[in-house]
Amino acid sequence: MLGGIDMWANQIFGLSLFGTMSTKGPDFAQLLPAAKAKPISYGKPDGVITFDILSSVFLSGTRHDEDEPVHLKLKEPTLPIRENLPVYAEPAQRYCPASVFEVVASGANEPQFVINAANCVHCKTCDIKDPAQNIAWVPPEGGDGPAYGAM
Repeated sequence: MLGGIDMWANQIFGLSLFGTMSTKGPDFAQLLPAAKAKPISYGKPDGVITFDILSSVFLSGTRHDEDEPVHLKLKEPTLPIRENLPVYAEPAQRYCPASVFEVVASGANEPQFVINAANCVHCKTCDIKDPAQNIAWVPPEGGDGPAYGAM
């Protein structure tokens, strides 16, 4: 009930009774260009308190059939390399918690945007955070994905 009161006070009066932060627009519009942001350096996972991403994806029980259609669609396939890479250093490879997106160099040394859809844990961060709103998350075939009930 208090959360609802706070939400309405924030929308009507522009203030929060409990100090809830508000934003000026959608989340994807808040992303700073890479040139204005300080890179974050994370330590290596120790296997006790911190773990590597792919081990955590494995523990989520994520399952996708290898021959099923990719459930992460690019509206414009060239946009990640053409626009997001030079301006934002292609943020999908950092905001995705499951290493679904990566930029790899091809044989001709031209970078390619690769989608590893089998790693997807269906958090929909890509659908929310992509600065160009170019990635569309659709439900995968047959209801595949993480086994959240088994976690």
